[in-house]
Amino acid sequence: MRPLFRRSCTALLTATLLALGGCGDSATLDVRDGSGPHPTLPPPHATLLPTVKIARAVGWPAGAAPKPAPGLAVQAFAKDLDHPRWLAVMPNGDVLVAETNAPPRPQDSAGFKGWVADRIMTRAGATVPSADRITLLRDTDGDGVADVRSVLLDHLHSPFGMAKVGDTLYVANTDAVMAFPFHEGETRITAPGRKLIDLPAGPLNHHWTKNLIASPDGRTLYVTIGSNSNVGENGLEVERDRARIIAVDVASGQSRPYATGLRNPNGMAWQPQSGALWVVVNERDEIGSDLVPDYMTSVRDGGFYGWPWSYYGQHVDTRMQPTDAAKVAAAIAPDYALGPHTASLGLAFYTSGLLPAHYAGGAFVGQHGSWNRKPISGYKVVFVPFTDGRPSGLPEDVLTGFVDTQGQARGRPVGVAVDGRGALLVADDVGNTVWRVTPAR
Repeated sequence: MRPLFRRSCTALLTATLLALGGCGDSATLDVRDGSGPHPTLPPPHATLLPTVKIARAVGWPAGAAPKPAPGLAVQAFAKDLDHPRWLAVMPNGDVLVAETNAPPRPQDSAGFKGWVADRIMTRAGATVPSADRITLLRDTDGDGVADVRSVLLDHLHSPFGMAKVGDTLYVANTDAVMAFPFHEGETRITAPGRKLIDLPAGPLNHHWTKNLIASPDGRTLYVTIGSNSNVGENGLEVERDRARIIAVDVASGQSRPYATGLRNPNGMAWQPQSGALWVVVNERDEIGSDLVPDYMTSVRDGGFYGWPWSYYGQHVDTRMQPTDAAKVAAAIAPDYALGPHTASLGLAFYTSGLLPAHYAGGAFVGQHGSWNRKPISGYKVVFVPFTDGRPSGLPEDVLTGFVDTQGQARGRPVGVAVDGRGALLVADDVGNTVWRVTPAR
């Protein structure tokens, strides 16, 4: 590309993003109003152009770190990773981190809207090439910093979810669940993987992340599959087998829908008191800065949660035409709102005893941060207290400071997990760091 043309294109891009930043609406409610078991849901506010407010990704200055809540401390467990997004803790305490990003998906960038979306994600630090690997981290001396780092698996295809069952490691690539022989203590897997089941992907792969969790008896894998659009605008044919959690029989590879109507489910965890499966879900965009809250919910076998015809239970989304009254009537309202556009992704219930007793039984949630809200929301890790297996209070900040005073993103939290000694781990894909949260000394 010639220098003058390149400068012209850059100027046009900058002008477009600035123009979009001046369009749309601004929130009239606080994020807390859209949080909890009974969120405020104002009327939809569609605009000619979507609301765009981006925290430009810049990374962490030397020596900087997120700000922990009172009574907590934070340090880097591992630095200089390549877009770490998801975590899994092994029985022996080893930590697996998926260094990953979206695969090539040319149809997602088609047209003006796709072009703008791609520019937005670039500014947010979300379009770096995928490392396509899982790295093993080990802390051998107990100082809270990984001193062993090994590439456990590479040449994957946008891996995300991971789960060890017996001597098998299951990995959710964007297009398939793979099974690898894996024995405790190994730092490298060289055996070829076995495909357990294909997953929807292809050149249009709007929500590419696929997570998985094993049932307590190890016989079933539950796999999340996000929608192929915001609200069905690409037609329902491309949504076949998407926007759902599926249950996969490990022995046979046979699968069935477990819950549907979930726009973009990500983090899953077993709630310790009730034993129920809970999931964190990204809801839809472009109907106002105050809509729609992302949420976490217990998952009913066979349950339908509204997408794309309705949101937060039976609130009809008129953009989806023709409507389906039966689907709307069947939609289950989620248990707990996590604030509009927070991009809540990670989920981990706390059952260890290292952190203060206040955190026992509650849920940590990683909020990747908004692009479709003014002012921004998310960009932090929050805690939701639970009592007797149910949420019992509003979200509490655990880690903040991911956005600096200039509105730039030093980091963006994604996956969360509890390590073998009871500390909270947080994958930060913009900061290229896994953070470790412990009690303050």
